[in-house]
Amino acid sequence: MNIVVMGAQWGDEGKGKIVDYLASEAGVIVRFSGGANAGHTIVIGNDKYALHLVPSGILYPDKMVVLGTGMVIDPEALFGELAGLTEKGIDWAGRVLVSDRAHLVLPSHRRIDKEMEAGRKQPIGTTGRGIGVAYGMKSFRDGIRLADIDDPERLVNLEAEDRAFLDLYRDRLLEMKTDLVAFLRKRRNAYVLFEGAQGALLDIDTGSYPFVSSGMSCAAGAAAQGGIGPRGIDRVLGVFKAYTTRVGNGPFPTEFSDDSPGSLQAFIRDTGNEYGVTTGRPRRVGYLDLVALRYACAANSVDRLVLTHLDVYDELESFETCVAYRLRGKLIDDFPASIRDLESAEPVLRRFSGWKTSIKSTRSWEELPRQARDYVQFIEEFTETPVSLISVGSDRTQTIVRESPWTRS
Repeated sequence: MNIVVMGAQWGDEGKGKIVDYLASEAGVIVRFSGGANAGHTIVIGNDKYALHLVPSGILYPDKMVVLGTGMVIDPEALFGELAGLTEKGIDWAGRVLVSDRAHLVLPSHRRIDKEMEAGRKQPIGTTGRGIGVAYGMKSFRDGIRLADIDDPERLVNLEAEDRAFLDLYRDRLLEMKTDLVAFLRKRRNAYVLFEGAQGALLDIDTGSYPFVSSGMSCAAGAAAQGGIGPRGIDRVLGVFKAYTTRVGNGPFPTEFSDDSPGSLQAFIRDTGNEYGVTTGRPRRVGYLDLVALRYACAANSVDRLVLTHLDVYDELESFETCVAYRLRGKLIDDFPASIRDLESAEPVLRRFSGWKTSIKSTRSWEELPRQARDYVQFIEEFTETPVSLISVGSDRTQTIVRESPWTRS
C-alpha cells in the first residue's frame, strides 16, 4: 500500500511528525521532493530531531528510507545531518539510500542563488541554499545527478570548485546509490510512505507562482519523482494546521495585520513555535484559509486530511476562519491564480467558540471538547474531505486517530 503525505498549505504544517507517526507501520519511507530548505521536526519524549533531507522514518531502527528522484541534494548538508543523527545515537548505516536519478546541489548553485535573490527587484524570499538553481540546471539539462558523479564526461563542464566538492563526497554517495524504481518494484507488497516537502500552495505549477518552491510539492510528485506510477498511489493525506502560516514573501490573504507584542499573531507564533526549522525565521501567521485548503484538496485528490496544532487554540475564547474572499466588491470562494488578486483579496471570516481547556492529553475523538469537534466537522463539510488524524501536541504520542490511513476503504 502506498500513502502520500503532503502539505496542504504553504509548508510547515507538521508533516514530519505525521510521517514519523505513520512510519511505525511502514516498511519504506521515500522523500520525493525538495532539498535542504525543508525542515521537519520530530519530538519523542525529551528528544527533538530536526530533519532537512533525511526522511522522517529514520528514527525507527528497522525502517529503510530513500531520498527520492525529485529531490535536489546538497551532499555537505546530507552528511552533516547524518552525523547529527549519529551523535544522537541513531544508527542509520545501510538504511539511508539515495535515488541514482536525484540531482545534486553544488557550491556554485548556492552562490548563484544568493546573487539572483539580491538582484531581484521583488525578492522571492529564498533560503539561499541553491535549491532553485539546482532545479533550474536540471531543466536546462546541465544538472548533475548521483548517477553522473563517476562519469568524467558528465562533469567536464563543471567549475573546478564544484568538481573538488564532489570529490569529497563521491565514495560515500555511491555507497548509498539505488535504482528507486527497481527498489520499489521488488517491494511492491510493502507499506510505503511518500513524504513531501513544502506544501500544495508552494508547488511550482499549482502554487502561488512565482512565490513558490522550485520542485513538485503536489501529490502527483510522489508518482512523477518517487519511483512509482500514478496508479500506484492508494491514498493521499493532506496535512494542515488549525491556522495558516507562511515563510518568505508572497501573497497571504488571511495574514494577521497586527504583529505587535501581545497580538494574536504573536500569541500563536510563540505558542505554536512558529519559527523556521531551517532558517529560524519567524513565520507569518493568519487565520485558517478554508478557500485555499479546499483548493489544495481538489488539486491533489486528497482522500483524508490531517489536522495539526489544534492545541494552540486551547486558551482562546474564540477564533475565526476564512470561508470566502471579497475581491473588488464581489464574494469569491475559489483560490485565484493571479498574485494581484491574492494580494487584494480580503478574507470573509466565520467565528468559532473556543474550548478554554487543554486537549494535549486527549487521545480520542469523543474526549475532545464539543467546540473542538464542531470546528473539525465544519472543516470537513467545507472541504468535503474527512479529517482522519488530529495532532494535539508535538510529541509522537499526542495524536488522535479517527481512522487509520493504512485501512483500505
